[in-house]
Amino acid sequence: MNINCVIIDDEPLARKGLKEYIGDVDFLNLIGEFDSPLKATELLHSGDVQLLFLDIQMPKISGLLFFKSLQLPPPVIFTTAYPQYALEGFEVNALDYLVKPISFERFLKAVLKAKEFYEIRETNDKESASSNYFFIKADNKLVKILFEDVLYVEALQNYVLIHTIEKKYMTYLTFKSVEDYLPKNDFFKVHKSYIVSISKVDSIEGNDILIGQQHIPISRSQKDDVLEKLLKNKFLKR
Repeated sequence: MNINCVIIDDEPLARKGLKEYIGDVDFLNLIGEFDSPLKATELLHSGDVQLLFLDIQMPKISGLLFFKSLQLPPPVIFTTAYPQYALEGFEVNALDYLVKPISFERFLKAVLKAKEFYEIRETNDKESASSNYFFIKADNKLVKILFEDVLYVEALQNYVLIHTIEKKYMTYLTFKSVEDYLPKNDFFKVHKSYIVSISKVDSIEGNDILIGQQHIPISRSQKDDVLEKLLKNKFLKR
């Protein structure tokens, strides 16, 4: 499996270093390098980019703002000399966040996450649309999870927690990839960091959903949509 990747960084030495690292990893294929995000727009819109190495501090537009502007962004690994941006990077579901100067060991750890992301997606895509389960990588093994066992999904920085009836699983996937795979009729994103199983909701209290004893916040901007989704044709009135 080859992963087509692109570098966007205004520093020539940083691009050179990443290019050399990419050349040393057999499953990475560099298809473009740019000193400005705006120059990469056409290639990113082509759908050929499977992994983006994106610097944050750049002239004219920051890497974070540029990434947020993309309608269908590819998996991203942010690169920067400023570690204070790490949290914001993970809030947009980055695969990883590399602080310059970047060692090869740290680079390899990051791109292995990308490889794992595509391997798991490929495994799940091979299952028919009617399948009632999916696989994730957790505890150094592929774990089968039934949709009906999922209570809710929680995003925590660079990993995702999948809470099930029996236990919770930590996996290094992006929140977006999990959201895209879960059946839309059965699961609903209620907050930027939470997806709930509609059938597992026990009650709604103010701005919280309760599943068992767990309080899950509802985003203010999504509250009307959440209530409509959960209560539609199910709310008995006097």
